[in-house]
Amino acid sequence: MKKKIIAIAAIIAVFSGTLGVTSFAFGTQKSITVNDGVSVYMNGEELNMTDVNGNPVSGFVYDGTTYVPARAISEANGKDVAWDQQTGTVYITDPETADETTQQDTQESSNVLTTNSGDQVNLSSLEHRTDSTDAPVVYYTSDISSESLVKMYDALGVDLPGNVGVKMSTGEAGNENYLHPEFIKSLVDKVNGTVIECNTAYGGSRATTAVHEQTIKDHGFDLVGGVDIMDRDGEMELPVVGGEHLSVDYVGKNLANYDSVLVLSHFKGHAMGGFGGALKNISIGMGSASGKVWIHTAGTSKTGSIMHDDQEAFIESMAEAAKAVDDHFGDNIVYISVMNNLSVDCDCNGSPADPTMGNIGILASTDPVALDQACVDLVYAVPDGSDLIERMESRMGPHILEHAEDIGFGTTNYSLVNLDD
Repeated sequence: MKKKIIAIAAIIAVFSGTLGVTSFAFGTQKSITVNDGVSVYMNGEELNMTDVNGNPVSGFVYDGTTYVPARAISEANGKDVAWDQQTGTVYITDPETADETTQQDTQESSNVLTTNSGDQVNLSSLEHRTDSTDAPVVYYTSDISSESLVKMYDALGVDLPGNVGVKMSTGEAGNENYLHPEFIKSLVDKVNGTVIECNTAYGGSRATTAVHEQTIKDHGFDLVGGVDIMDRDGEMELPVVGGEHLSVDYVGKNLANYDSVLVLSHFKGHAMGGFGGALKNISIGMGSASGKVWIHTAGTSKTGSIMHDDQEAFIESMAEAAKAVDDHFGDNIVYISVMNNLSVDCDCNGSPADPTMGNIGILASTDPVALDQACVDLVYAVPDGSDLIERMESRMGPHILEHAEDIGFGTTNYSLVNLDD
């Protein structure tokens, strides 16, 4: 029987029982007239040829060549068949080869991380990542959404007890890069938490409780029940164990009202610290206004300007103040960092530079040093991180991680678990 059909892509030609693949440019369409209804016998028995959905199919003859369905013939010969729609390719393999190919593809896929903006990062380029089971785990997802914030918290496997503070920056007036209340609400509700902050020590729209409250209102934080400005009524001391510059850390007085803390950080650059992540959030961020001066001056003053002469001492003092907060809460503190809107400037800047790199994702850990290190490693690994790298290096930013590890606070090596896999 003659029949007109549309032939597309690749088909299998049978010559004297031999299988071969004839390739065509995928997507090319050609109207041809064929003799269809070709049956196939193998070892004296007729093959019941069907398509992938079980529908009967047959072969046909065109221009002296017999064409039969690739899947039916291949499976009858004990082969595995796969079809790639994008490239128009038929893959015919022995089952063992297919398993090996699948394993290799899976292994290669598991060695690559995809960022929120679509960059491919080979895990081997993350300098401090390790396969050691002794290393703290850092969880990762490329999905930057409210749902993924909750997923990351659940992945940590920690149920924060009692009165939970959610430490984050509510953003300077004029800055839109901070984590917005609509984004964080599901997570705050999940832990039944209260957003906590402290006043700043450099002027601006958060320097006093009154103006800070107005900025908080303007930024919409009524949506999450408002914010506890912890140093509105003063400060409290936390001991610093093992510090080289600080023996005490001054934090907002109301920190004493919280049994546990979820540290929710927007990872980005910073004009003085190089970068702002989890460690800065619980050091400068937890510090009272005078406690911020104390850290900036490496424990030499609680009054006056935050400007300082010794950058290394300042960076190290941040690590020491962060250790004091982490020690205070013990196992009742966890860390989540969001790598989006990656400006070289902090959310404390009312006129930040526009980001010059793509968004990366959300990371979480119970070790803030490992978490910050993973974020830093990702900045170095993506192709467009040069501006933020320059900001970090010019301010000795990564030294905070080295010093933290030196004083027995956290570790820079980490195991990465990609929740996208």
